[in-house]
Amino acid sequence: MNSETSNSRGAPAAELFEIVDENDNVVGLAPRSECHGNPALIHRTVHVLVFHSDGRMLLQKRSMRKDIQPGMWDTAVGGHLAPGEDYEKAAEREMAEELGIHASSPMKFLFDEKIRNAIESENTRAFSIVHDGPFEFDREEIDEVRFWTAEELSSSIGKGLFTPNLELEIARLPGLGL
Repeated sequence: MNSETSNSRGAPAAELFEIVDENDNVVGLAPRSECHGNPALIHRTVHVLVFHSDGRMLLQKRSMRKDIQPGMWDTAVGGHLAPGEDYEKAAEREMAEELGIHASSPMKFLFDEKIRNAIESENTRAFSIVHDGPFEFDREEIDEVRFWTAEELSSSIGKGLFTPNLELEIARLPGLGL
């Protein structure tokens, strides 16, 4: 998502994230540029795992222009919450922005995850939805999308193709038999 707005002079304003504590309580705001690179600034994200009706999982290949993990395969939908936005609304917005999905079937809550690494700290809520396509993806954000079988996912783990967050999510999905 790119929630940049213009300031009074017409210049782009910095995208702001709500900063939260370990219990997900809002404690402030900070620009995206400060959150990415400072793991002390915990912020919120949402992921939506998209499955085909035959069980395959949709992944997105992150654009080479992304500031974090460019060119890696990742969860089909992922993004930051806008200030004041809840996880469900962010998931619906991100699905529409990133893949052109307007939720016609209900999303299913999967799990909450605290992602902590040397680059950033995120409180992430993951949902799933079944959608067979077609997809109209944002080519500024995503280079490619495709469905993967459970076998393809399993054989690709640990080979440097997937983001670390995606590998954690795949490990949590009991239905894939990984």
